[in-house]
Amino acid sequence: MRVQSTSLDFRDFLLRIGNGTEQTVNNDMIRIPEQMVIPWEDKESSLNHLIQEIYPDLQQNAYNSNYIINRAILATKNEYADAINDIVVNSFPGNPTYYYSYDSVLNDMHNLYQPEFLNSITPNGLPPHKLTLKEGSPVICIRNLDPINGICNGTRLICCTFHKNVIEAEIATGNHQGKRVFIPRIPFMPSQDTKLPFAFKRKQFPIRLAFALTINKSQGQTIPHVGIYLPEPVFSHGQLYVALSRGISDITTKVLVKNSNVHRKKGVYTRNVVYKEVLNNQNLVKNLIP
Repeated sequence: MRVQSTSLDFRDFLLRIGNGTEQTVNNDMIRIPEQMVIPWEDKESSLNHLIQEIYPDLQQNAYNSNYIINRAILATKNEYADAINDIVVNSFPGNPTYYYSYDSVLNDMHNLYQPEFLNSITPNGLPPHKLTLKEGSPVICIRNLDPINGICNGTRLICCTFHKNVIEAEIATGNHQGKRVFIPRIPFMPSQDTKLPFAFKRKQFPIRLAFALTINKSQGQTIPHVGIYLPEPVFSHGQLYVALSRGISDITTKVLVKNSNVHRKKGVYTRNVVYKEVLNNQNLVKNLIP
């Protein structure tokens, strides 16, 4: 597939977003270029429009790995990415394979926490209790399993064959692209900052579906056809820049924003979070390095 080069106007727009110099209204609201906008109508129809824009003719191209890996929709939170993944995988051809996690609480001598409750929670950094996968569907690894062989946190793969306790997949990005690998189930423990009142353990495959990703998980990747789903504004420094800069063109980058109106202003607006003190510190470090 031929990749479009980044246009000068799009590159300049990205630099202004990243530097916090793009013109704003109401302090931090910036206007999205019209050619990038997916209009917000209602949640269901607008989201379906975005999915169709990024994944056109999905049924016909489902087993074309270049088509699949050159596309993704980015969202601010896992819950939004998971909802999009559920929609797309249900439209993907083939029969689903389901993998359920084994959840437990350490030292729960009195069985205070029932499996149904444990299955319903997904602390940050853990895979979901239920994985719905199909042959040809894209996934992203969320742990450094075997860095020497290319299975790292952030590696995107294409599902090939499903077994009871292992998944065969093909690495789709990076230096090991095309290599067949095996993904095992592994135990997970959430970080202490989740503030759970118990020690939670989940055994599951260290992957998530990757039709949609969180913005943070997409860092470092180039995605020729990228959609950005913003039912709420970005909430951290540089997050909007990271999302927009995954794309390569203002023609193949599409943005869906809820509550995008600014009083007496035409166009679609969204929040850009840039802390100037962070940029100043970064520049200071660069100047100190010989």
